[in-house]
Amino acid sequence: MTAALGLAAAALAAAAPLAAQDDPAPASTNAIVVNAKRSGAPMWTIETPTGIVILVGEMRNVPKSTPWQPERLEEATAEANRVILGVKPKISPGDIFRLIFKGGQFTKLPDKTVASDYLTPEQYARLSALEAEYDADFARKSFLMTAFDFLTKRLRFNKDTVDDAGDVVKKAANRANVPTSRAGAIRGKDMLDSLAMAEPADHIPCLEAAMTAAEIGPELVEKRGADWRAFRIPEVMNNPLEIALSRCWPWADPDVGNELRTIWVEQITAASTADGVTLAVVPLRVLAEDGGVLDQLEAQGLPIGGPVWRK
Repeated sequence: MTAALGLAAAALAAAAPLAAQDDPAPASTNAIVVNAKRSGAPMWTIETPTGIVILVGEMRNVPKSTPWQPERLEEATAEANRVILGVKPKISPGDIFRLIFKGGQFTKLPDKTVASDYLTPEQYARLSALEAEYDADFARKSFLMTAFDFLTKRLRFNKDTVDDAGDVVKKAANRANVPTSRAGAIRGKDMLDSLAMAEPADHIPCLEAAMTAAEIGPELVEKRGADWRAFRIPEVMNNPLEIALSRCWPWADPDVGNELRTIWVEQITAASTADGVTLAVVPLRVLAEDGGVLDQLEAQGLPIGGPVWRK
């Protein structure tokens, strides 16, 4: 279950030309934007009459082989007026005890059922082939845990990685005493309740997507990082690894996903009225997904400059 919580936290916890305006921003503001863009992380800007909002598209678990320059993002952070970091789950001691007592409910299929009781013959054949390839037994394992197994142990997408953009910005803001806030928080109890109430069949889309990623292989990890660095945002979003992460809990839970989008839209809309430079680190998935934060901000009429995020 540790892997599931780790991925959930990871999930919760994404450069381009500045949009032209009649009144150019002050040189110092332009310098911050230029420095941020030189880091190589994809980002979008919203220029307003009183300042600018920089949205850094954070992709968690950036491979070491991805050639980005976090020190440039550190420099931009140190010059910003304020920083907004990602949403985090609030896990209480009570949530931990609930997890301990219900651990089997999360990690195994209910009662004495097995995978073949829920899967179509084609789905079960794919699972059996992967069992044989990895010399593993997934018959009684929950589909969510099996999916996490494919992504973390087989693809190892969370191994040999560098600091995420959120970690880089948080450390830089602390060193420079830049005011920092969290976009919001989601109660751990709500997250665990959504997981506890899910039926095995609810996790089959997650399992199918993870099987697809595992069948293709670890090259997906490198490609995801390279596309992120090259600002090929639609390619990142359509990477089978990214698709698998988006179809698994907690992202697949409609309540959690909608709450995250709402929190970020509200935070960015509020930041667009503030003076100076606001630098926000937002999960790329919640920014660029269909109907996500960028789509909603654009629908409000905010001037968004940056990479193309949809085909």
